Amino acid sequence: MSTLALLLCLGSTLSMAGLIWFVQVVHYPLLGEVGPGSFGRYHAEHVRRTGPVVGPAMIGELASAAWLVVDPPQGCPGWLAVAGLSAATLAWISTAAVQVPLHRRLASGFDAGAHRRLVRTNWARTVSWSAHALIVLTMAGLAMG
Repeated sequence: MSTLALLLCLGSTLSMAGLIWFVQVVHYPLLGEVGPGSFGRYHAEHVRRTGPVVGPAMIGELASAAWLVVDPPQGCPGWLAVAGLSAATLAWISTAAVQVPLHRRLASGFDAGAHRRLVRTNWARTVSWSAHALIVLTMAGLAMG
């Protein structure tokens, strides 16, 4: 069963890592280019459309990362699974404690300070998901070797 957990974690984590790089480099910076007259509608659509895309991947990533801690694949040290779960947990904490409140603030209209903080603080999630991707890829390599 640890092979299934590893495959689920690999797929969901790589999805989140790719997505967060797009958000960090392209999408969040471009929020500042939306005119004030249409920003509220644009932001509301961003939030509405993002949830169904990232929600299942984030839940799958966290659940499978926890599963790997309980049942690591053969050839993978337990500490590597713990490091992966830690990276995923950091992304969740940053999302809940920082990015969601900033999005709530932006829901009232464009705020240049909140936008700058959103772009700047999102690096924590970008690094967390990238680190988790490297960890899970390492685990896959060890499990195959």
